[in-house]
Amino acid sequence: MRWNLSGEVCSGAAVDSTDYDSRDYNPGIKCDCSFPNSTCHITRLWASDNEFTGRIPDFIGNWTWLKSLRFEGNSFEGSMPPSFSRLTSLQELRISGLSNGTMDFIRDLKSLSNLVLRNNRISGPIPTYIGEFQNLQRLFLGNNSLNGTLPDVKSSNLSNIYLQVSSRSDVSYNELSGTLPSWVSEANLQLNLVVNNFTLRDIGNSGLPSGLICLQRNFPCGRGSPSYSDFGINCGGPPITSSNQLLHERDNETVRAASYYVTSERRWGVSNVGQSENPIFAVSSSRQFTNTLDSELFQTARISAGSLRYCKRTGTGLENGNYTVTLQFAELQIEDGPTWRSNGRRVFDIYLMGNLVFQDFNIKREAGGASFSPVSKQATVKVSDNYLEIHLFWSGKGTCCVPYQGTFGPLISAISATPNFIPTVSNTPPSTKKKNRTGLIVGILVPIAVVSFLSLLALYIFRQRRKKQDTSDNYEEFFGIDARPYTFSYGDLRDATDDFSPENKLGEGGFGPVYKGTLDDERVIAVKQLSVASRQGKAQFIAEIATISAYAMRGHLTEKVDVFSFGVVALEMISGRPNSDSTLGDEKLYLLEWAWNLHEANSEVELVDEELFEFDEDEVKRVTRIALLCTQTSPMQRPPMSRVVAMLSGDIEASGVITRPGYLSGFNFKDDTTFKSVIPTVGTDSMPSTSHSILSPSTPDNASIPML
Repeated sequence: MRWNLSGEVCSGAAVDSTDYDSRDYNPGIKCDCSFPNSTCHITRLWASDNEFTGRIPDFIGNWTWLKSLRFEGNSFEGSMPPSFSRLTSLQELRISGLSNGTMDFIRDLKSLSNLVLRNNRISGPIPTYIGEFQNLQRLFLGNNSLNGTLPDVKSSNLSNIYLQVSSRSDVSYNELSGTLPSWVSEANLQLNLVVNNFTLRDIGNSGLPSGLICLQRNFPCGRGSPSYSDFGINCGGPPITSSNQLLHERDNETVRAASYYVTSERRWGVSNVGQSENPIFAVSSSRQFTNTLDSELFQTARISAGSLRYCKRTGTGLENGNYTVTLQFAELQIEDGPTWRSNGRRVFDIYLMGNLVFQDFNIKREAGGASFSPVSKQATVKVSDNYLEIHLFWSGKGTCCVPYQGTFGPLISAISATPNFIPTVSNTPPSTKKKNRTGLIVGILVPIAVVSFLSLLALYIFRQRRKKQDTSDNYEEFFGIDARPYTFSYGDLRDATDDFSPENKLGEGGFGPVYKGTLDDERVIAVKQLSVASRQGKAQFIAEIATISAYAMRGHLTEKVDVFSFGVVALEMISGRPNSDSTLGDEKLYLLEWAWNLHEANSEVELVDEELFEFDEDEVKRVTRIALLCTQTSPMQRPPMSRVVAMLSGDIEASGVITRPGYLSGFNFKDDTTFKSVIPTVGTDSMPSTSHSILSPSTPDNASIPML
């Protein structure tokens, strides 16, 4: 359509007593001609449910006496005209269907009492100065791309009782985040915050309905843990089992203009946004419906003046797969027969999983022009993240006031979803209640408790005897170590770590995981459990203990531990691999050993990461030599970091005698001199005596053998 500004616009119905919401004038205007010299100004403009296209004209911003502007249900494109910032007399602004823009234009529109900007793809934050709008009663901003946080302050009049209406705010289905401000818990405030990214902590006393955390973006509750493979909802009514034996759960909780409801079992939730002059949120009829086996399902319906959403997975997930979604309707408000009351048109859009499936859906039209006639629509939907979302959205099309004010917006009688696959979950409905079987339970549990007690007592006696045997054993493998290590049985270590509980896991290295443990005397220890896949033998195991004892058991650490670590990291950077990799062959399993083998064969270049095609061979050899210098057994043979930096930068030669470390050559553990000759006595900094490095075998083949 094009805008026709010819003729005298402020005449006829524009200035007489014709009602502003008259269905006979759309689009329409109202004028005020009481200004001096009979000057007329346009004060109201409505053009909803039309076929307007293109951009909203910029010249409307010149109508500075405009008090009400409604542009809903059209096909406009682009953003809000910048000239709208001059409409400082606006009290009502309702626009939907734009394709971008921000809220910057409202800075000076402080007379607004009703601001509805749904479904406009508006981005950016909600302006903080909106809290200065003292007349604002209703704020609907759903279905945009707003981000940032909620303003810390809101209009004080937004919740004043003298307004005689509950204040309503909708910011659902945006990208808002952060914590909630204190004003969200004020009385008489209807606030819809669903499907955002809010950080929700301690909201139990906020006055908000329960389950909000499960209605945030991507519906986090129940993800990855499906319990159901079908569901049914009797919208606006009590629970009913349909003719196909599917339970349709009750949906008769009050869900007002900007609010939501989640079932007590958190199985599904419903969100409502929208306000009309005659607010109705559910309708019913006592009629018996024909052409259906489930007449009761059509006797009630949930209704909304804007947006109605159902989400299946607010706590218990839906099994992934393809589902047949069935939506059932019957027009219960617009009448039949040759009367003006039958001229109403209820038009809305239906989205499944965010996809527009049924556009401009009209219940009476689908029923062949009849009211009180069942209509069923089906669609196949793929569930891939354990949730299903159904959205019924009024974009402003259809009539608003036939047969009475507020007769518009989506209406639905029942919802169901059934799998197109063989389910693998229990699908136990939340209403299932177990019978009272107290007597049977007691009769079973008492004998089990007695047997369990006797078994535990016998196990305790056995383990106490085992511990006594463990502590009396001596092991010659440890005789060559300077500082004799503590030894513990497998049972001690298992008890200390709560049976190697995942909650006590500190990390994992190439040879296996390390756990935190607490001994009976309250000492805190670290327990290394050797992995079968690591192929770390007894020799390497004892060698590692010996190394730890030059450092830990004497209560000292060398100042050059960092130099050793740098050498290992340098080799990792050259090779592009970790220090230990069990996926490689025995020759390459341990990086340091492999590097030494290549160095002794004058083949350091083979150490370079295979993905590097261009490099300087001399640099590779120099850095490799520096790394081997840093990882010498004796800290005295390792260079200080200042010298390492000089060698790396080429200021000095990478000189110094390097020998293959003893910890790579193996040990003769029956020779008392082995450890003393290879591992030097070093140290400067003391360590707490309560910190020990403890290791245990990965399988209790012989639990009586104590291992460090």
